[in-house]
Amino acid sequence: MFGLDPWQFWTIFAVTAFAGFVKGAIGFAMPLIMASAFASILPPQTALAALILPVLTTNVNQALRQGVGAAARSIRDYRWHIGMVLVFMAISAGFATAIPQQAMYALLGFPVVGFALWQLSGTPLALPIHHRRRAEIVTGIVGGLYGGVSGIWGPPLVVLLLSLGAEKREQMRVQGVVFLLGSAGLTAAHLMSGVLNAQTIPLSAALCIPAFAGMFAGQALQDRMNVAQFRRWTLILLVVTGLNLVRRALSDWI
Repeated sequence: MFGLDPWQFWTIFAVTAFAGFVKGAIGFAMPLIMASAFASILPPQTALAALILPVLTTNVNQALRQGVGAAARSIRDYRWHIGMVLVFMAISAGFATAIPQQAMYALLGFPVVGFALWQLSGTPLALPIHHRRRAEIVTGIVGGLYGGVSGIWGPPLVVLLLSLGAEKREQMRVQGVVFLLGSAGLTAAHLMSGVLNAQTIPLSAALCIPAFAGMFAGQALQDRMNVAQFRRWTLILLVVTGLNLVRRALSDWI
């Protein structure tokens, strides 16, 4: 089944549905969940390829939920961050296939654990910003470099938005827009790098089905659930999955 054992396919199918549900409920963390879980049971490049199309297509929904005009304003307002993400994602994507497997586990595991623990601790992510353009450029470079090799570029954007004090609706929309443009750039980069190919594209496309099913369920339940509590359990899950990746990275090195 797409070159995988049945248990592998149905496991990542279920993980994708859950990740879509989280995205629908809280607006982010979909690639974090998918990358952490996928890399535990799939080869690193297959894990990266599998998440690309589900992330791309669900980001279309999130980015355009308030209309094309609002999305266009977000692109204009955050153009420096977006530009750096796209440029440096294209640069780093070429190294995805050259990074050793244990290094990929470490690159995924340590940041996921750190990000989740930081959020769970209640420590504010906001940083003092004196020059907005400089902050956008720096966070965009960091997000792009990491996104090209791992498929994850959201945490630096979250830090930027919180530091700027973005209003909730604006934050959700900007996240959707940046995630959409970043995932479009990631898709193009890995069509050229070979990560997305005749073997991996069908798998990635098939995972769009559970991604949207989960996302719509999350959106439907969003107003009736305790989002803060759900987010906390999501972060706990990220810590567990991230620690598993760290364990695998360290076991390969030791």
